[in-house]
Amino acid sequence: MPIPNQQPNKLSRKLKENIFNRFPRGIWVMTGVDILLTIGFSISMPFLALYLHNERNISMGLVGVLFLISGIVTALANLIGGVLADHFGRRKTVIMMSGFAVLAHASLVVLIALGAEVWLIFTSYIVARGIIGMMQPAESAIIADVAPKERLTESYAFVRVGGNIGFALGPAMGGYLLTFLSYAWLIGIAALTCGLVALLVLLQLHETFQGSAERADIRTTLEVARDHRFLIFSLFSLLLFASMAQLGSTLSVFSVDRLSFTTAQYGLLLTTNGIIVAIFQYPVAIWMNKFPRYRGLILGSILYAIGYTSFGWVKSFDWGLVSMAVITAGEITFSPIASSVVAESAPFNWRGRYMGFAGLSQTVGVSFAPLFGGVLLDAFPHESRLLWGLIGLVGLIPVFGFIWWGRTKFKPSPLIDR
Repeated sequence: MPIPNQQPNKLSRKLKENIFNRFPRGIWVMTGVDILLTIGFSISMPFLALYLHNERNISMGLVGVLFLISGIVTALANLIGGVLADHFGRRKTVIMMSGFAVLAHASLVVLIALGAEVWLIFTSYIVARGIIGMMQPAESAIIADVAPKERLTESYAFVRVGGNIGFALGPAMGGYLLTFLSYAWLIGIAALTCGLVALLVLLQLHETFQGSAERADIRTTLEVARDHRFLIFSLFSLLLFASMAQLGSTLSVFSVDRLSFTTAQYGLLLTTNGIIVAIFQYPVAIWMNKFPRYRGLILGSILYAIGYTSFGWVKSFDWGLVSMAVITAGEITFSPIASSVVAESAPFNWRGRYMGFAGLSQTVGVSFAPLFGGVLLDAFPHESRLLWGLIGLVGLIPVFGFIWWGRTKFKPSPLIDR
């Protein structure tokens, strides 16, 4: 007769072997960091636009300029953060930047609570986002440092699942809390999560790279461009990011104003994206790990192009969900593989710089997306297929780029022996 608790013990053993012991502690810590940071951001920052527009009577055009400037500052901050991670060490950089982020968000809380001049709030917000931007290359480098080589893509995928859980929880929590808390308190939660990040890394993570005596000069980050294979990868990725980032800008206006979706239905589109990522990101990453990197990049780009182009034919919410599912399939295919390419391209002691350079290309593409999509929305108010066809075309160009990139033999990077 089987022992009653034999099956639970077998299940717990499998979970321990296949999940809990599959990754080193550092990956679990960085997953926790990603959850905290994304909850802190998504529980507060999306509502800042509502505060500035509804409470301070700032035009949405000016609010858009704020987010564009913050994107540019974040791009530059990625470069600085990469240099800091290579000079001071990854763990030290995360702890240091987390502390500064607490102070920056706390100052934003005070300014909003006191009803300070809008330009002061603008400045404080941009500083806070810039500090978070300086932290990101160190986080990505830590994952590359501690992940088993054969599970690098899996590790990035696993951390991404944590981030998507944060994005799924944050806006819902923020919307609920805003019913009885002020905007200032929401920003205060972001300050709290940054403090928890510092505490988590301080107590649970060992330094993965002690730093270098090499002078911390941001100009050295630009030397990454001498790695031609990595530079070309970054340029094609930038084009793809300019297409894929239409999710939160062009698509919102198009779905509500042109397709007459309710705001709740648009929110459900984004929720669908988050749910699919949370469920399928990790198994897809394991499957894609069997193929050469460039094939995953190509497949992800194709799915993005098809998904966005298909919105030109969408007439109902049900078909909108189908298009969103295709776009999300592109995301879960492309993103962890792209992170792996960056990690594998970088010399160990220059990983921060490479992560910062990759962050620059991503941020520039994402920051350009609302302008690109907005111009097309104005230019083609009644021609949906042309609008989304052009957006899909921009996402299709990297397909041919990655085919060429994957099959071309480049000279060894001059930085590899550093």
